[in-house]
Amino acid sequence: MLRARNGVRYVRGTHAPAVGATPKEVVWKRGKAEVWRYRNGPISHGPPVLIVHSLVSRSYILDLRPGNSLVEYLTAAGLDVYMLDWGVPDYLDADNDLERYVDFYLPRAVKAVLRESGSDEVTLMGYCLGGVLAAIYAAAHRQAPVRNLILMATPVDFDQMGAMVAFLRDGRLNADELVDDTGNVPADVLYSGFYMQAPTTEIAQKATLLDNLWNDEFVEGFQAMGQWSRDHVPFPGAMFRQLVEELVRKNVLMTGSIRLGDRKVNLADVRGNVLNAMAERDGVVPPAAVEPIMDLIGDPTRREELRLPGGHVTFGTGRSAVKHTMPRLTGWIIEHSDELPEAKEW
Repeated sequence: MLRARNGVRYVRGTHAPAVGATPKEVVWKRGKAEVWRYRNGPISHGPPVLIVHSLVSRSYILDLRPGNSLVEYLTAAGLDVYMLDWGVPDYLDADNDLERYVDFYLPRAVKAVLRESGSDEVTLMGYCLGGVLAAIYAAAHRQAPVRNLILMATPVDFDQMGAMVAFLRDGRLNADELVDDTGNVPADVLYSGFYMQAPTTEIAQKATLLDNLWNDEFVEGFQAMGQWSRDHVPFPGAMFRQLVEELVRKNVLMTGSIRLGDRKVNLADVRGNVLNAMAERDGVVPPAAVEPIMDLIGDPTRREELRLPGGHVTFGTGRSAVKHTMPRLTGWIIEHSDELPEAKEW
């Protein structure tokens, strides 16, 4: 009976689970980009944590469902948590390039967090491509108030990435061929690219769903995860062309530097503590693409590596995340934070 009921609900698309449920409010906005501050109990540790999400997917993966949310876990531990969400780009954002994100949006978002929190430093936590932006920002702005830089599944060696990146690197696909008349790469193109990484995964997932169709909690989690995996956003065309030419074809991050406008940025100039966190079974950003961070970004004496079980989404949700990822990330942040003399509400 439970299988029949849940099967009908799943096919009809009813009873969709709530995602991104941790209470929050917008504390800064520029164009489509927003900074959210989460509210979930007293704050007992500082500096505040600013999460920089990727440009190609929705940030609610890090706050997917109650009991399965990195954001919820961090705030419950007494951390003051913020999210830099890029919104959904349209034709007005087609000219956004790397400089726009690193020299315009990120410095202003960090200032907004300092203003809201009353702190003079932040812990900057970048996920996937958001980690690339966070690392370049921390290196490019020598006075950036970044005490801790956490890079989660952040690619630096693009020669080690998957099928779609290989097509772009080898010239079998060109950036302009993927840009539509809005000047951006459409979301369905990005979804197809991720699907190319592991085309049989969806079949295996559906088989697992059939085995667990009686389990309400499993079905709700499956629906939430499926919603996120299909919920990509357009990629700004200027940034995409730059990424293909510089990061994919030239693989410039592996040289330890990158040109930003008319200046050269050295990744070793990152001043804070650096945590390089990777998932051992990540099929989107394999460990081989992440490992060189330990030789390139920040002060060698202040770098640490964290290897976690699971795949690419382990950083935000799932049983492995709750058991391994969330406690270890949170523990590292608290270890590199200050305990406030008096817990405060906001």
